[in-house]
Amino acid sequence: MLIGTITLLIIIVAAWFANIGPIEEFFARIHYFQENQPMLLEAPTKNSKYLVLPTVSLFLVAQVIMKISPTPKTWSRILVVGILLGLTIRYLSWRSLTTLNLAIPLNGVFSLGLFGLEILALSSSIILLCLMFKVKHRPQEADFYSQAILAQSFQPSVDIFIPTYDEAEFILERTVIGCQAIDYPHKKVYLLDDTNRPKVKELAAKLGCEYITRDKNTHAKAGNLNNALLQTNGEFIVVFDADFIPTKNFLIRTLGFFQNEQIGLVQTPQTFYNLDPISRNLDLENILTPEEEVFYRQNQPIRDGVNGVVCVGTSFVVRRRALEKVEGFVTESICEDYFTGIRISAKGYRLIYLEEKLSAGLAAENISGHATQRLRWARGTLQAFFIDSNPLTISGLSLFQRLAYLEVFLHWFINISNVGFLLMPLACVFWDVIPIKATAAEYLYFFLPYYFVNLTVLSWLNYRSRSALLSNLYGILLAFPLSATIIQTLLNPFSKGFKVTPKGVQSDRYYFNWNLAWPLLLLLEINTISLWINLCKCIEQSWEVVEPTKGLHLIGFWSGYNLLMIAVALLILIDVPKPDMYECFNLQRMVKLQVNNQKFWGITTQISEFGA
Repeated sequence: MLIGTITLLIIIVAAWFANIGPIEEFFARIHYFQENQPMLLEAPTKNSKYLVLPTVSLFLVAQVIMKISPTPKTWSRILVVGILLGLTIRYLSWRSLTTLNLAIPLNGVFSLGLFGLEILALSSSIILLCLMFKVKHRPQEADFYSQAILAQSFQPSVDIFIPTYDEAEFILERTVIGCQAIDYPHKKVYLLDDTNRPKVKELAAKLGCEYITRDKNTHAKAGNLNNALLQTNGEFIVVFDADFIPTKNFLIRTLGFFQNEQIGLVQTPQTFYNLDPISRNLDLENILTPEEEVFYRQNQPIRDGVNGVVCVGTSFVVRRRALEKVEGFVTESICEDYFTGIRISAKGYRLIYLEEKLSAGLAAENISGHATQRLRWARGTLQAFFIDSNPLTISGLSLFQRLAYLEVFLHWFINISNVGFLLMPLACVFWDVIPIKATAAEYLYFFLPYYFVNLTVLSWLNYRSRSALLSNLYGILLAFPLSATIIQTLLNPFSKGFKVTPKGVQSDRYYFNWNLAWPLLLLLEINTISLWINLCKCIEQSWEVVEPTKGLHLIGFWSGYNLLMIAVALLILIDVPKPDMYECFNLQRMVKLQVNNQKFWGITTQISEFGA
């Protein structure tokens, strides 16, 4: 389908350039409609003072709502989402009916291409906005259900799995100790070693947990978990990645939900006890939240409202009977967690999300590990199109569930749009392409309200986990490798296997990631040249736009914005030294040291496993 669609589009474009009658006439008619736009989509140019009225009015409305409701409540979220959906429809109507430049084929191809990239980028947001009318938060339910665990009236057996491949022993030790410290009597902790290491076996014996290994590590993590399923018999399975440490009350807060026989899986958020590489490399440790926070603060509660929760592979509890119904963890894809959750849901079980941070793990410790992780997630998710567990086709899911899972796919395709947005100003300058036909007044009246209100409320909607500008920066950082991975996966989905994110990394020097940087460096240089050419053209012409199709000011602003984002992204690619494998935490405590009958008093500033 993909190759056929692209081939058809190429044929149509070629026919348009060749001035073949029916194709040329078709685009000529669309161009006529673009030139004769509806009155509703005309900016009030005679009364220019009203151009920014929609922006100012909606901004004030949003500010009042956020002031009355500092965090999103049902009523305030519905109001804000309604405003955003209305602005999105208004913007897309304007873009589709009045701004496409189809006068000549060259402009037409880039104009339609840019609009298509915008649609692709907006589709994920539109789905999330539509699903945002019904959001689930379950802490109060956890309070209720946990009473049965505390009263010991609901005490099923639990097996805790810790799958490991090549993680260091000191990382595994933390996780095992944390799992053993969980406050629940009927549990067994299993260390699942997929590389049959004697030292790991010794560690398991030393810590008093069960040890399971196998001769071959086929199907990677999924195969490891399935192997353990055959050798255990607990009613419920808990899975923690090798670097995740649970809180003592993990099972008290999660296990009680399973008193409802329809519940098949309870997922909790991932959080991290070390700094993610982006905030550390930018030296914004106490300002930037990890990239995953948007997903766990906003997206998962939205998905929970339509029973479309994503299983993320760690920090979850699953009913063994539900796993047996789907024949264990899915081995078709390297994202076994995501598709196992889909299969369980398709069998009629409910997946729910408890928005409480009940475990902490190690984030990727350098930008290379961060990229490896994202590329693996993208590849594994898009393998859905080639396996039986595809949530768009598997039987047993509702329309809203399919929409929630479709948004996951579209989220990765946004990277293709990001690449297009980076390259489009270059085409405008070097080939004199004009992809948008609009005046400054129209931008103020139609584009500015949509963009500015989104900029204002996005952080509020995701509980202060990410601003709109930061989202753009994160999108640029890995846009090129992720786009390449998407294309490669669609053409050859199983060409690469599971690749573990390295943990326990140590470094005593700065390191610049040239592999990730070279496309951005090349783009930085070309963008700089294009911006200079654009400025020269602007100097030659009057700053007053004579024709609405010129748009040199817009292209200059667009190039300047891209340059700024690329420059910051390149800063992120400079890994700062990490001389200690053990994480230090800021902690102030009064201490008394007694050495050789002498007493010393002081205050700690930082503490780790092996020092203070």
